[in-house]
Amino acid sequence: MSPSQVFAAVDDDEAHIRALIARWARSVHRGDIDGVLAGHAEKLTMFNVAPPYEGIRSRAAYRVIWPPLFAWQALGARFDIESLDVTAGTDVAYAHALVRCGTPGELAERPELRLRLTFGLVKEDGEWVIAHEHHSFPHD
Repeated sequence: MSPSQVFAAVDDDEAHIRALIARWARSVHRGDIDGVLAGHAEKLTMFNVAPPYEGIRSRAAYRVIWPPLFAWQALGARFDIESLDVTAGTDVAYAHALVRCGTPGELAERPELRLRLTFGLVKEDGEWVIAHEHHSFPHD
């Protein structure tokens, strides 16, 4: 593979990862559990803002944590990615994002507040999947 082919592959991988995360965020905003689960590894690990604080360790456990967030989102909360940085290797990648996440009242009270997301991705059968997520808010 020539150097230009390597760079093109990396750019293509980054574009695929950005698209995967954008689809995920749109699914979160819509409350679409199947869309949220799509593109995630079976052995997913996630550390979230909400319990369980020891994290979850499977896609099945990941499915269970979303309904309360979807109910909160139905109150008019936002979940909008403001920035997303991606670094991709040949079979491992990571990404981090800042998300405007909150109800209109919460965002009016604290307009600077952003949810911080970190993703670890791996290639499985030639496709990028999310194998790790970490969600956090800054602690005051």
